[in-house]
Amino acid sequence: MKERLGEIYRKDGTRTVLASVLSIIIGLAVGSIIVLIVGAASANISGASTWDGIRLVLFGILSTGRDASGALAFGFNPTSIGNMLFRATPLIMTGLSVAVAYKTGLFNIGAPGQYLMGTMASLMLALGIPSETVPPAIIWIIAFLGGMAAGAVWGAIPGLVKAYLNINEVLASIMTNWIAANVVTWAFEESNFKNLVESTKSGYIYKTTFNDVATSKMGLDAIFPGSQVNGGIIVAILIAVLMYILMTKTTLGYQLKACGSNRHAARYAGIRDKRNIVLSMAIAGALSAGGAALYYLSGNTEFAWQTYQSLPDTGFNGIPVALLAACNPIGVIFTGIFMSMLDVAGTQLTALTPFNEYITDVVIATIVYLSAFSLVIKMLISGGKKHKKAKAAPAAEVKAEAPPEDAKAEKGGEAK
Repeated sequence: MKERLGEIYRKDGTRTVLASVLSIIIGLAVGSIIVLIVGAASANISGASTWDGIRLVLFGILSTGRDASGALAFGFNPTSIGNMLFRATPLIMTGLSVAVAYKTGLFNIGAPGQYLMGTMASLMLALGIPSETVPPAIIWIIAFLGGMAAGAVWGAIPGLVKAYLNINEVLASIMTNWIAANVVTWAFEESNFKNLVESTKSGYIYKTTFNDVATSKMGLDAIFPGSQVNGGIIVAILIAVLMYILMTKTTLGYQLKACGSNRHAARYAGIRDKRNIVLSMAIAGALSAGGAALYYLSGNTEFAWQTYQSLPDTGFNGIPVALLAACNPIGVIFTGIFMSMLDVAGTQLTALTPFNEYITDVVIATIVYLSAFSLVIKMLISGGKKHKKAKAAPAAEVKAEAPPEDAKAEKGGEAK
């Protein structure tokens, strides 16, 4: 049994998971310490409030608010958990976008722009096709696939300039991000999808329910009543599983990873490196845009186009989600949910204590910082034993090479 456990521990995957878990634990500890310091430094924050803040940083997703006596209560909170799953959906998709590109040797920092193009295409299709003539379910499928197609095209642009002009994909992606921000702003400004029905609104696009289009709840609303959750989370998980199969079990996945490991060696082996670079970025773009489509096709979320003269945070947040999962598509499911859990905990922190949600941003930043050093953490986890073995090996060699004492004495006698 002990040998079996040692075998599991020595596996690279096990150490990767341990490194990620250690990053999370340190991040949560740092957040708790910050709450403690802020509480101790402020005369307006009591010790009880500080303790409440620490508990919310660690277990905010389970908070059910305050009871009749004013004390924090914890338990199964279906609304918070449902909202967590809803917010995790686009994070999983953008995390997959970054992870798949990274596995093929590319850094997709263009996820925000691809997310925006997916938003524009999916909303315009969902609101533009009349539901009186086309069933809403068909419109949803068309809008979802159309959004992914728009993201694929936008993602392929940095891939093309990387493959054929050898321009760094990071620079090309940054440029396409800001082009997307301006294109989307212009397109919605000129469109007739602006919400003019509600006089209190300005710069908002209609919810897709305006055209009777919305993601199916798939029974999740019965499990998590009062939340925004829908079947989008199931779609995101299925796509993550498909990406795992694609990258690990198919010839195309092998070719993509081979190009990422060494483009020139892959070409020498007969793999079409230029095609695979473009294809990798197109897949990444489709995934990121799919996250936007699932978010806005939910039917309960409005798109405020004026704010998107800046870039959406969800696109950038896919980077830490992918890093923390070591770019494993299955791991991205869990890290996406975890990051969303911290987001909900931040909301609880603001609503129920004198602290604000920026403390959870510090937690996320710490986790991201540590996950970027996952290789170092893995070395620290297993380095001690390796170091001892490395020291022991030369000593054994020296001992084996040294002649025995009897032989030395015989040699001395012969010399005399």
